[in-house]
Amino acid sequence: MGLLTRMETVFKSKMNKVLNKMEDPRETLDYSYEKQLELLQNVKRGIAEVTTSKKRLQLQRAKLLQSNEKLEKQARDAVAADREDLARMALERKAALQQQVDGIDREIAELEKQEEKLIASEKRLSTKVEIFRTKKESIKAQYSAAEAQVKINESVTGISEEMADVGLALERAENKTEEMKARAEAIDELMEAGTLEDLTGSKDDIERELAKISAQTSVESELARLKAEAGKEPEKEETEEEKKGV
Repeated sequence: MGLLTRMETVFKSKMNKVLNKMEDPRETLDYSYEKQLELLQNVKRGIAEVTTSKKRLQLQRAKLLQSNEKLEKQARDAVAADREDLARMALERKAALQQQVDGIDREIAELEKQEEKLIASEKRLSTKVEIFRTKKESIKAQYSAAEAQVKINESVTGISEEMADVGLALERAENKTEEMKARAEAIDELMEAGTLEDLTGSKDDIERELAKISAQTSVESELARLKAEAGKEPEKEETEEEKKGV
C-alpha cells in the first residue's frame, strides 16, 4: 500500500505540473464568467415563469369574478320573480366560485412573494456578475501585460547570453590574433638575424653569395663613377707582384 500511495502521489504531482503549464487563467476566468451568466439567465427565466403563472391566475380570477357578477344578477332577478329556489341556487354557485377566487388570490399572493424574491436575487446576482466581469478583465489585462513582460525579459536574457558568448569569442579571437602577430614578428627577427633560414625563399647559398658579390661590384662601379666626375683618378689596386716587391 505504501508503494501504491507513493506512486499515486508522484502521478498526481506530475499531472498537476502538466495542468499548470496547460492552464490559461484568462480562459478559466472567461469560463467562470460564462457560468455566472448562465445562472443569471436561469434566474431571469424563473422570474418570467413565475410572472407568467401569476398572469394566468389573474386572468382566471377575472373570469370567476365575471361569473360571480352574473350569478349575483340572476339571484336578484329570481328574488324579484318570487323564485327563492332559483335565487338560493345562484347564491350557492356564487359562494363556490368565491371560494375559488379566494384560493386564487392566495396563490397569486404567494407567486408575488416568489417573484419579489427572484427579482431581488436577480439584481444582486447581476451586480455580482458585473463586478466579476470588471475584475476579470482587469486580471486578464494584468496577466497579458505580465506575460508580455516575461517574454521580453526572456528575449533580453537570451540576447545577453548570446552577446556574452560573442564577447568571449571576440576575446579569444583577439588573443589568438595577438599571439599570431607576436609569432610573426619573432620569426621575422630570427630571419633577419640569420638564425632562422627562410625556407620559403627560392635562392640557395650560392645564389645568395653571387648576389652579394654583384651588389658589391655595383657599389664599386658607382664609387668609381662619382670619383671620375669629381676629377679624381681612381686608385689602382696593387698586383700580387707589387705587393711582393718584385
